[in-house]
Amino acid sequence: MSRQSPKGKKLSGKTVLQILTGSIAAYKSPDLIKLMRNEGARVVCVMTDCANEFVTRTVLRTVSGEQVYQDMFPEEAPFGVLHTSLAELPDLVLVAPATANFIAKLASGIADDLGSCLCLATRKPILIVPAMNDGMYTHPITQKNIAQLKAIGYYFADPVEGDLACGRVGIGHIASDKTIFEAVQDILQRKNRPR
Repeated sequence: MSRQSPKGKKLSGKTVLQILTGSIAAYKSPDLIKLMRNEGARVVCVMTDCANEFVTRTVLRTVSGEQVYQDMFPEEAPFGVLHTSLAELPDLVLVAPATANFIAKLASGIADDLGSCLCLATRKPILIVPAMNDGMYTHPITQKNIAQLKAIGYYFADPVEGDLACGRVGIGHIASDKTIFEAVQDILQRKNRPR
């Protein structure tokens, strides 16, 4: 059950659908979810199978106050066609953290799990927050995929230099919660501005 958001919060009345992929940075997601909720957002989470290695559905359900989705065809789902229903639900889709694999799937139009299917089906803004090894992030294929997604209107909160899971320091560390939150807020405000 969602708690009601008071008026005047920065994300009041907004729904963010957060897709979590299999980066170790997924363990930080509960803090970001709490930040968005404290500012009035409803946050609904979708997990890839690999995200389960770093954060549990129970944790995400607890901090979001919402059902967490992972399976394409769950036995108990509130929607008829889950991926298209979820695609229409939010004001913004946030892919955080986003792996090189998930970014490559989006750039290629591959829709082989719930998260990638709903990204292909949605017409809402999509904000991608990469988090990966520096070699993977700087690889020409990853950079080409990112450039391709930017060219068709996807937004990015770029990674920073920092400690990586492999023990090195390099570019690929997930952006701070503050940076991600500000990007979410900016995109949602931009969407509401008259053209």
